[in-house]
Amino acid sequence: MNDVIESTNLSCLHSFRLPSEAARIIVLDDLSQLSGIPSNAYILGAGSNTLFLEDIEFPILHVRLMGIEIHESLDFWQVHVAAGENWHELVCKLHAQGIFGFENLALIPGTVGAAPVQNIGAYGREVSEFIESVEVWDRQSQSRYMLANDACHFAYRDSIFKQNPARWLITSVRFKIPKNWQAEVSYGELKSLSLPVTPADIFEKVIAIRTAKLPDPKRIPNAGSFFKNPLVEPSQLKELISRYPEMPYFTSPSGKIKLAAGWMIDYLRLKGYSIGGAAVHDKQALVLINNGSATGKDVLNLARYIQDKVSLEFGVNLEAEVRLIGGQGMISL
Repeated sequence: MNDVIESTNLSCLHSFRLPSEAARIIVLDDLSQLSGIPSNAYILGAGSNTLFLEDIEFPILHVRLMGIEIHESLDFWQVHVAAGENWHELVCKLHAQGIFGFENLALIPGTVGAAPVQNIGAYGREVSEFIESVEVWDRQSQSRYMLANDACHFAYRDSIFKQNPARWLITSVRFKIPKNWQAEVSYGELKSLSLPVTPADIFEKVIAIRTAKLPDPKRIPNAGSFFKNPLVEPSQLKELISRYPEMPYFTSPSGKIKLAAGWMIDYLRLKGYSIGGAAVHDKQALVLINNGSATGKDVLNLARYIQDKVSLEFGVNLEAEVRLIGGQGMISL
């Protein structure tokens, strides 16, 4: 039987800590509970990438499935992790055991079950590089099965799980981590590391960078990077560089060019800009924060203001990386 909590304050279940209430929260901590999950329940892990903008009328499913299994083969480590495990704690655990590869993804908030949904990534790595398969509960067919990596349709901050949130519930993730470790130091500040580079060098550098740049959500409520870095065609980049020669950009596997959303927001001098209790962080323009009194309306107004300014100046449309949840479901900017 699922543990149901009636009329619960959601501010403590998402890192932006907006004032909102849920009529019903269901705690999932055992696979035997899967068949009893309501079809319209919203799946919630650590709440680090979700903003509850209003009181929620549909059920919230809080995933707390736990467990880690590690198996060693000749060339790989196979790591099977339940969806409710904390992502950064997993990275630290594997690093301490000499299982390397996740160090670029250190200090990303959230749970293991949320990682494939967003295809989390940082400093030149994406989690999909290491995912062998994802175990799911298909709410449509009411059955459990496994999706291989290629069936997950991973892309930049995207996946089949993000495209169909009402269908898929991730219960665990299987990772395949090569023993033949290869350093990834081609992105951003990691280029400054002295060669030869060790996994510890990258791990410590990433933690130092993220700690310096990103506000601690325990002290300043936020959901990390609020906007995706937009992708543009090479022809559009050429035009932009002619006007903004200092604009940073990165090539992507798709052939499109990834622009730095934070740089564009910073260029517009929006650091520290606020509407109501919502503000652009004064040190990291890609992060929106709750100054303590923000409402869902404040956040939406601020995000749309930034969108409009960026579109007017650069001709680029910013999309939210976070999930914005209103009383009836997902809200788009």
